Amino acid sequence: MAANWSDFLDALRKDLSSEHIIEDLTRRRAMGVDASFYSLVPKLVLQLDDIYQVQYAVKMCYRFSIPLTFRAAGTSLSGQAISDSVLLTLSNKWRGHEILDNGDRIRLQPGVIGADANRYLAPFNRKIGPDPASINACKIGGIVANNASGMCCGVANNSYHTLHSMEVMLADGTILKSDDENSIRAFRESHKKILDGLEELARTIKNDSHLEELIRHKYRIKNTTGYALNSLIDFNDPMDILIHLMVGSEGTLGFISEITYNTVVEHQHKASGLYLFATAEQACKIVGALSGLNVDAVELMDQRALDSVKGKPGLPDSFCDNNDSCTALLIETRAVNEGELFNQMDEIVSLLDANQPLQKIAMTSDPQVSAELWAIRKATFPAVGAVRPVGSTVIIEDIAFPLDKLADGLNRLHQLFDEYSYHDAIIFGHALAGNLHFVFTQSFDEEQEVQRYHAFMQAVAHLVAVEFEGSLKAEHGTGRNMAPFVELEWGSKAYDLMWRVKELLDPKKILNPGVILNNNQEAHIQDLKSLPKANSIVDACTECGFCEPVCPSKNLSFTPRQRIAIWRRINDLRSKKDDSNALELRELNELEKQYDYLGIDTCAATGLCAERCPIGINTGDLVRELRAERRGKMGEIIASSSAEHFSGLTKAVAGGLTLSSSLSKVIGSKATDIAGKALHYGSGKAMPLWYSEWPTRAKKYATNGNAQDNLEKLIYFPSCASRNMGPAANSAEDRSQLEVTSAVFAKAGYQLILPENIAGLCCGMPYNSKGFAQNAEKKGKELLNALDVVSEQGKIAIIFDTSPCKLQLQEWSHQLPIYEINEFVAQFVLARLDIQPIDEPIALHITCSSQKMQLAPYLRQIAHSCSTQVIEPEDTACCGFAGDKGMFVPELNASALQNLKQQLPNNCTKGYSNSRTCEIGLSHHSGIEYQSLMYLLDRVASAAI
Repeated sequence: MAANWSDFLDALRKDLSSEHIIEDLTRRRAMGVDASFYSLVPKLVLQLDDIYQVQYAVKMCYRFSIPLTFRAAGTSLSGQAISDSVLLTLSNKWRGHEILDNGDRIRLQPGVIGADANRYLAPFNRKIGPDPASINACKIGGIVANNASGMCCGVANNSYHTLHSMEVMLADGTILKSDDENSIRAFRESHKKILDGLEELARTIKNDSHLEELIRHKYRIKNTTGYALNSLIDFNDPMDILIHLMVGSEGTLGFISEITYNTVVEHQHKASGLYLFATAEQACKIVGALSGLNVDAVELMDQRALDSVKGKPGLPDSFCDNNDSCTALLIETRAVNEGELFNQMDEIVSLLDANQPLQKIAMTSDPQVSAELWAIRKATFPAVGAVRPVGSTVIIEDIAFPLDKLADGLNRLHQLFDEYSYHDAIIFGHALAGNLHFVFTQSFDEEQEVQRYHAFMQAVAHLVAVEFEGSLKAEHGTGRNMAPFVELEWGSKAYDLMWRVKELLDPKKILNPGVILNNNQEAHIQDLKSLPKANSIVDACTECGFCEPVCPSKNLSFTPRQRIAIWRRINDLRSKKDDSNALELRELNELEKQYDYLGIDTCAATGLCAERCPIGINTGDLVRELRAERRGKMGEIIASSSAEHFSGLTKAVAGGLTLSSSLSKVIGSKATDIAGKALHYGSGKAMPLWYSEWPTRAKKYATNGNAQDNLEKLIYFPSCASRNMGPAANSAEDRSQLEVTSAVFAKAGYQLILPENIAGLCCGMPYNSKGFAQNAEKKGKELLNALDVVSEQGKIAIIFDTSPCKLQLQEWSHQLPIYEINEFVAQFVLARLDIQPIDEPIALHITCSSQKMQLAPYLRQIAHSCSTQVIEPEDTACCGFAGDKGMFVPELNASALQNLKQQLPNNCTKGYSNSRTCEIGLSHHSGIEYQSLMYLLDRVASAAI
């Protein structure tokens, strides 16, 4: 292997550049983390841009017999996406999509996030069939490879049954396009042995009626255990068999480089209700009856699941703390129109009420109530994770019982929980498909705990697969956790067929070895992940990866999940440093050294990750704490001094802007950018990166003129950024944001009043982002006191023109009537204006703070009032400018916005947002000028008559 490995690396380097080959331990360890409770450190990570690079890498692995594992989002729960050999990941260039046949089909690359696919289809009232709970984070490659389904998908709408066509790469690097006649013809000639082999396997099944009936039985319910043997009886053409075998194969048979789905209808009219019944038997009997009605989803929750989310909005206390036998059903029905929906609701309600529920939230089409009910259901899994003991992990397994055995199966599971002392275990699931998830906490720190888990899984496997003839895996893929039990569920004949499929398509067994098929009967208790205590802010993290899509540094350095995982490793190595060997000491040194940049310096610390985290972890809080520790006492002294002399500091900044903009106007934009790079990199990044989109110094402008009785008074607090930063040096606009805002509000009948001594006031955000919490609090409370006075103790509304300022002050739970400017304008100002929208495309950026404060609808309302064409580019959840990060760590801003420019049409010449610093980076990387949304509103609005 050693010689092979060296030759393999040499071969890779001939065609792949160093940016695609990741060899350093820090990033290998970070990128090897997935959502499962297993851990392997890849020997090499490849991050590739296109199909040709993947093909080359696969061919080299095949040539040198090097094991290879494919990774999409890494949200899989059973260890399918980890490796101790080569881990092949995809860069963000795999996000292509094409809408076909007016939305009836959609072609997707494997890097597309599931929720984005549905967003593309939304205008056509269509969606993809699979609807996994992780759809906001998981990617199409993983959805197909695991045959993931979800709450409303059932069996009929999973990837297997909604597959139209596929582009797949086999272990030898051959690419097959199943909707391309030329590709099919060539494949039939070059890989006749494989196709003949698949036909032979199909004949073997059809000549064994017992085996054929077993396969049919297994797929009447949800089943992702093992390979999709149903393809061998569902299809006659071996080409169809082949592409359907790829669904659910977890990267063990080939690489799925593209899939075309037949989409399903997304009904706009929906109703939901929650009903609690006295026993599992009663609830499951009703599920059987509901299956005959127009019902789209029935989610079962046992009493312990309900208790785990007690206090959740929309869940009455009467649903909680009942007898353990109580079982709840969350029901949803959908229809093409309101009349049909009400008819379906009447049928469902009649059935439910006739069965005398203990408690109910009756079926309703109220979207807010429905959203709360589904939020209750989705909160059950993270609720267990949030309260688990530090160092333990959360395990979730998904099984399926025949529907007529669902109640017995549920009760027997409860008995196993008690027998093996899993007293925190809860059960929920997709009852129409007989699919139950059970969740519990498990520690692997001691051998007796490992053996307890081993014995429990043996008991579960026998209960589900043998006694009840169900599925050990219903929708999460087989993975490492169930691979040792595949033969137990399927029997030796079917298991032998699966091995023959593997050997036919992957003769060297290099693709994701040990996953799906594994003769090691203890594979599920090996390579277990350690989650040691690291910091109370992040100790509850389950490493699910839901945070990653919105992280601005995801394509540059670490994601929140990776920051946490590596910080855990660093602390674990530190705790046993005295007993460490040379390898561990070397690893600790490397991790600590690289963490400064990868973990701390390149974190935007905006906390957007907390919005996606199921348990609300803000990794930015950890990073700010680490920044404060790193700066030490001298940093505190400097921060305190600047806070005390904030007015002088802002004057110095304004002076610098005057100098830079004056020089930029003289030498021109191109020379400015060249000189700026030279200064920045020549100073070792001590100097900020100066470029032509840098702002000029804002004009001095006083709004506290003579009081006008005919105008309503508002307190206006411009941020330190907008007070000092005017338009860019190369902008045709010369008015400051204060001038423009004042003009807009005057048209609506408002006069803006500024607090006294405003130059020294600050919300504290600049200090908070750098980890100086005390200074941030001091400045924030100083501002609140000033606003309290000028607003006459909150009698006058207060407007902030920059969203992060309002968010920062929320830290101290004040009672002042503070509005972000777009929030106030949308609610009170638009109605006072006469607006003539422009028929021009504009770009809109929703800042992190706006997203966190749920302000996005207000910005969209204003933008759509002002323009008939509003564009919100994808993958720019956070711009990465992050205060001054865009100046001192500009690569973070560049990485976060790398796809921005290409997503804007050529005739889009203006962009708008609500944070002056964000607008600098957005302008620089888009090629168009971004400004406050108030500039656009001022352009199109006049006073209403």
